[in-house]
Amino acid sequence: MAKKSSSAPPVGSHTGNGGELHQTNTGPGRLTTNQGLPVADDQNTLTVGPRGPQLLEDFILREKITHFDHERIPERVVHARGYAAHGYFQAYESHTELTKAGFLQDPSVKTPVFCRFSTVAGSAGSHDTARDVRGFSVKFYTDEGNYDLVGNNIPVFFIHDAIKFPDLIHAVKPEPDRGFPQAQSAHDTFWDYVSLSPESMHMLMWIMSDRAIPRSFRMMEGFGVHTFRMVNAKGESKFVKFHWRPMLGTFSLIWDEAVKIGGADPDFHRRDLFNSIAMKSFPEWELSVQVFTEDQANGFDFDVLDPTKLVPEEIVPLTPLGKMVLDRNVDNFFAETEQVAFCPSHVVPGIDFSNDPLLQGRLFSYLDTQLSRLGSPNFHQIPVNKPKCPFANFQRDGHMQTEVPTGRVANEPNSLDNGVLREDPAHGFTTYPAQESGQKLRIRTESFADHYTQARLFYVSMTEPEKRHIAGGFAFELGKCVEPKIRTRMLGHLNLIDQDLANKVAESLGMTGKADSIEPVVKVREPNPSPALSQYTKAPNSLAGKKIGLLTTDGVDAKLYKALMKSAKAEKAIVEVITPTIGKIQTDKGDEITPDHFLSGAPSCLFDVVVIAPSSENAGMLSSQSAAVDFVRDAFGHLKIIGYIQSATTLFDKASVATDADEGVIDVTGAKLSQMIDVAKRHRIWDREPNVRAF
Repeated sequence: MAKKSSSAPPVGSHTGNGGELHQTNTGPGRLTTNQGLPVADDQNTLTVGPRGPQLLEDFILREKITHFDHERIPERVVHARGYAAHGYFQAYESHTELTKAGFLQDPSVKTPVFCRFSTVAGSAGSHDTARDVRGFSVKFYTDEGNYDLVGNNIPVFFIHDAIKFPDLIHAVKPEPDRGFPQAQSAHDTFWDYVSLSPESMHMLMWIMSDRAIPRSFRMMEGFGVHTFRMVNAKGESKFVKFHWRPMLGTFSLIWDEAVKIGGADPDFHRRDLFNSIAMKSFPEWELSVQVFTEDQANGFDFDVLDPTKLVPEEIVPLTPLGKMVLDRNVDNFFAETEQVAFCPSHVVPGIDFSNDPLLQGRLFSYLDTQLSRLGSPNFHQIPVNKPKCPFANFQRDGHMQTEVPTGRVANEPNSLDNGVLREDPAHGFTTYPAQESGQKLRIRTESFADHYTQARLFYVSMTEPEKRHIAGGFAFELGKCVEPKIRTRMLGHLNLIDQDLANKVAESLGMTGKADSIEPVVKVREPNPSPALSQYTKAPNSLAGKKIGLLTTDGVDAKLYKALMKSAKAEKAIVEVITPTIGKIQTDKGDEITPDHFLSGAPSCLFDVVVIAPSSENAGMLSSQSAAVDFVRDAFGHLKIIGYIQSATTLFDKASVATDADEGVIDVTGAKLSQMIDVAKRHRIWDREPNVRAF
């Protein structure tokens, strides 16, 4: 049963309207449109029935979103910091039973793609490793027109309804009276907002986890977030959820590492993607879908139209569709990466929408944003946005028109152009004829009201290290909030998600026993863990795509150097050499090596595995440098696998790292690398973490 929204109750109480918490308005006036019209409901879009489509007549939504979309020129309001590459997508086989989309039919066809990754909150000048959602958007240049799959690296979102998106982003952006903090959510306005929006709880679990600080774009998952439809040639429809899975596996940074990388290399993710493609180590992702019928969806204990919910893979497994390979860097960053325009409304026959209220708002908002940002309805003529198949219509003129249409006719129907352009009912896009009925209402369906069960599902599905990091993320962010009421409110929400998590966060904040009492609208259920949600449970045992940092000096052991290079190549990893200075060095056999980095500019946080191998003659010089001591100390603190030779032991002593500390510190003297390589495939030594507290 759905209930109409009512006036705001005091903080800590709840309504039947999806469980939305409100603060009592103590201000002098009432909320109005820009025309002065009092607003009765600013939380819900006008729909046909509780779960029906949104109505174009909703002028309150359109005014609010339009104003928001035009707030920044020319930088994107969100997803401003991005990086992209060209590539192709190739289907594994024909998927004709699922969809009539042409690019999913012929496994011999390579469909060109352009893929852009981004952070959401920071400006174009912010750093890559901020804790944030990552955009994951792919433009398919198909034979039936451009298809934009516009998603994120997290499968859910903060809010139910697009009408709330301006408020969410205003809350996370720099506070307007001071212009900071930049590219982070650790401040009062964000946590005040989400603590008053219980629907955000599931997304907060993801954003406080390691998912929000990926190791690289190449090792990051992507999701379509919303429920979409696929329609086959028979007109049969099924719901789908889109997933991108990196072939290298999904890996993340840990927090202290991310902070230090942000200072050492703000372009860490950009550089990683560019260099990988330049070296022809092309990143790959598998595109899969979860497929389910409307009847199946009606049997789930959550609503598939709710963008704050996911479909566990244990309920609906993934169906692989094909593979994307990124194999070409852009030629010009501005012309391509900056000017690319993604719109969820860009679809092809065989792909259609659901009534997800956030998706429905995005279908309007993205086009409006591109009109503002790129300044013209002709943005489709910019090369990176231009379809690679023929396109033609009767649209004419407009700002920045670069085509030169000919002929006297610019209207349809007409009888003057000899039938040059006409509709094509047989092959054109047709909307799936879903039956809709209901009253015109601003309403939140009660099927969206369980805000805590899937948040708990995420937490109980994590490994112990992942749970520690989530607690650390909450403690760090809430510790940055000045207002105590925000912290106590959030601790109240965490109590509903998991008592152990709430206790750990409260203890870290020194606020044990100070949580607000919050009554959930829907009783929190006890979910079965979903191992697929943990990136470490399913991480591949591999060094592929990883980076090994060799810290050494002039006179390096030639046998060790050659063996390390050979082993890395065999494992599809790379080695980068770090020396005290950037000048060339020689091995003990006289071979010349050009270092990739000098020590002061290459801390160990930039590498996945490190090897410490100074020559005997220069070991004392290296151990006298504070940057070298920090290199070893940080590598140990960041749980990395560390190889060393005997000449490095003095350096380890100065770093207070025992050479027999654990199985991740390995003697490779004499080029005995097999043990180190084998252990390094595990990515980190998680058992070390409780002793170094490096969350």
